[in-house]
Amino acid sequence: MIIQFNTDKNIEGTENFTATFTDLITDELERFSSHITRIEAHLTDENGKKDGVNDMRCVLEARIEGRPPIAVTNQADTHYQAVEGAIDKLKSSLDTILGRLKNH
Repeated sequence: MIIQFNTDKNIEGTENFTATFTDLITDELERFSSHITRIEAHLTDENGKKDGVNDMRCVLEARIEGRPPIAVTNQADTHYQAVEGAIDKLKSSLDTILGRLKNH
């Protein structure tokens, strides 16, 4: 499972910053790794330098073998909460999709 992590111009995507979230995504989605070929993560700050509520947005797009890609979005107050919420949504979607595949 390849993970590509992207940030917008308002977020300083240092190597340590990216590694933290890449490791989190890898750990949380490990049980799906045999089905996922790639995950693209996009983290954006909707308000730029201004403070705001729910202004961090994370989009996770998962490419599943033999299936069209799926994407989920989560907005939160912090980078970590945005990524964590998106991971939870993606796990739920993957459980549904892969559960259906097992039943066929």
